[in-house]
Amino acid sequence: MANCVRCCCWLLVLMLMALAITAAVVFVRYKNGEGVFPFPGVPGAVDHKYADALAVALQFFQFLIDEAGKLVNNTIHWRGDSALDDGKEAGIDLSKGMYDAGDHMKFGFPMAFTATMLSWSVLEYGDAMRAADQRDSAIDALNWIMDYLVNAHPSDNVLYIQVGDPKADHKCWERPEKMKEKRPLTKITPKSPGSDVAAETAAAMAAASLVYKTINKTYSSSLLDHGERLFAFADKHRGSYTRTFPELSAFYNSTTYQDELLWAASWLYHATGNHSYLAYATGKNKDFADLGNPRYFSWDDKRAGTEVLLSRVSFFASQGSDVAQDDVLGMYKQTADAVMCILLPDSETAAFRTEGGLLYVAEWNSLQHPVASAFLAAVYSDYMQSSGKTELSCSGQGFSPADLRKFAKSQADYLLGSNPMKISYLVGYGDRYPEKVHHRGASIPEDVDTGCDGHKWLETSKPNPNVATGALVGGPYKNDSFVDERDNVMQNEATTYNSALVAGLLSALVSTSSLARSLS
Repeated sequence: MANCVRCCCWLLVLMLMALAITAAVVFVRYKNGEGVFPFPGVPGAVDHKYADALAVALQFFQFLIDEAGKLVNNTIHWRGDSALDDGKEAGIDLSKGMYDAGDHMKFGFPMAFTATMLSWSVLEYGDAMRAADQRDSAIDALNWIMDYLVNAHPSDNVLYIQVGDPKADHKCWERPEKMKEKRPLTKITPKSPGSDVAAETAAAMAAASLVYKTINKTYSSSLLDHGERLFAFADKHRGSYTRTFPELSAFYNSTTYQDELLWAASWLYHATGNHSYLAYATGKNKDFADLGNPRYFSWDDKRAGTEVLLSRVSFFASQGSDVAQDDVLGMYKQTADAVMCILLPDSETAAFRTEGGLLYVAEWNSLQHPVASAFLAAVYSDYMQSSGKTELSCSGQGFSPADLRKFAKSQADYLLGSNPMKISYLVGYGDRYPEKVHHRGASIPEDVDTGCDGHKWLETSKPNPNVATGALVGGPYKNDSFVDERDNVMQNEATTYNSALVAGLLSALVSTSSLARSLS
């Protein structure tokens, strides 16, 4: 008995020594700037600032602010059912989905990108979302979009990519529940191709199939089947949808379809494990990636996203495997490294940022690129940390995962209010945020039926009667200034893809933990 007690005591001592050594290592890593935890503490601890902001961001989807169709569990008093007959003329149900921004159009290209980004966020940071009690909200939003996209693909070589006439729609200012205008359908076919939108939808299907793999296997399999057929359609019948329908270039112009083909192939590789999809990106189509030239990630340009997504394969590949020795895959990672280098403010190749510290790429919707870039930086930081490959070289300078996370946090903090204007660009977060968001439903009282001509609500100087909670507006000008006016579309419009991007970024910052070696 005495020997047993002695053994237990020694075991307890050894355990305490191990914990002390671990704590010391963690302390030293923080002291040397190598740690990636949001604050000193146990890995996985929740940073409540970002958790609270994530809860606000997902309310844009959770409270159905931009959702169409017959709303389920509606808790927001100023939204109701709308667009219930969408798709009826073609014998399909396109009532679900989301309006792209402050108008009432359903544009398939940005909607599919919204779904892809929601899926990527859940796949990488689902545990963090769950810790913040937000994972179900993200999946509910994803499901609303995916049901629409599935119905929009009624046969192999047909995809409905738009509901509504954008020119007619943009002449109106009315609540979606009251709109009576015709809502024509636009589709792509082999004779009217749109590889970009078909491939982005294929990417959304593949990514979402991974999300639902452990939730609803039947739904997951259906999504993956749609994804593979859509990719085959996009690749066989090549062409840009805004070349096929040039009148749409004024809204979501696609600069090329090649990046979406690589993006879709990368997601299909992760979803299926089929190396033919990886070979698609690393073989004869590798020139589509413009490897060696870092780009910014957006709804239009998927190259940086593809490079980071394929770098995941390199980071977690078994040493000596064919994948680990694939030179082209290595080039994707090298280009992803270069993307990270332009994001880091202390790198010799650092991109321009405002005096307030915001990465600044474009005047219109200026927050899209920094938020998308910050998401990629957070993901890349976690790939580095989880794989043990923890040094990033930028023209001979060494950077750590902590440096990438610091950049990601700086962009998140800027949009949450740490900026020269002292305003949160995430509506509903903090004490001060835009009050005149360019959003029809938010700007018109719920008991008013304006018909098409409700422009007095667009033009009024009064704050919106309804708060578009969770909307991430366009953002500041190059000099960090911002004008909170409803007709300032460039700076003050809400978009679904912005909300998806910021939800991903905030999910990455909620807590820290090792990422799974495989998305499947």
